Amino acid sequence: MAKDTFLNRKVTLNSKGKLIDLSAPAVMAILNITPDSFYGNSRISNVDEALKRTEKFIHEGAKFIDIGAYSSRPGAADVSEDEELQRLIPIVEAIVKEFPETLISIDTFRAKAAKDSINAGAHLINDISAGNLDSVMFETVAKLQVPYVMMHMKGTPQNMQQDPTYENVTLEVLNYFSEKISTLKKLGVKDIIIDPGFGFAKTITHNYEVLQQLQSFSIFELPILVGFSRKSMITKVLNNKSTDALNGTSILNTAALLKGASILRVHDVKEAIECIKLTERIKNP
Repeated sequence: MAKDTFLNRKVTLNSKGKLIDLSAPAVMAILNITPDSFYGNSRISNVDEALKRTEKFIHEGAKFIDIGAYSSRPGAADVSEDEELQRLIPIVEAIVKEFPETLISIDTFRAKAAKDSINAGAHLINDISAGNLDSVMFETVAKLQVPYVMMHMKGTPQNMQQDPTYENVTLEVLNYFSEKISTLKKLGVKDIIIDPGFGFAKTITHNYEVLQQLQSFSIFELPILVGFSRKSMITKVLNNKSTDALNGTSILNTAALLKGASILRVHDVKEAIECIKLTERIKNP
């Protein structure tokens, strides 16, 4: 039944003439170049470390490397545009040079960071704010003609977890995407990926309600990205720390894959690949 539900989903993306196949679920590896990411073991502080971590991710099977230079954890400190670019561009250029076939995603809500990173060789933009934090982001993505991941979030990373409220969280997130998708399509953006934003402007209950109804997002016939990796929606339920949350991450990744997720954004690539292999076997015994 689940297989039939997702038959019409868009499975090919185009980035500057490079086709990206999502007919099977894929892994997006997190490369944090921030000093204050919530999961300390994921932090990278220089180009050499970034290249070593990227090589490991590629070896383990990641399709995308998602580079972020602005921590979006709740309450994170603001980072200037100049500092974000100073962190991003050297690492993008180094990865492009060392691993030219690797698909690079840029985790940014700023249009200039998006544009400069794509010009440096990146392939897609991953925007936690879906254009809400930069009024020219949609216009910029339309001009760049690269795939665009847009996430649901209210407010900013600094205030998003201050009593988020919804009458019906899933319906409100669906309506949010419906409006954003319509705007993007009018601008000529063809390759859109949606991310429900687990852990962003949502309580633990909100997160699990959205996960329970994740198959509802297939109505858009677009790839769905999920990011649970070592987040508090796991640690607060299991009463453990992010360093102990790999098993919980794998469980939620598996649930999301069975409900139609196309991309797993994770810190731990090997285990995510195993989730994909086993859930694909469940779907196609």
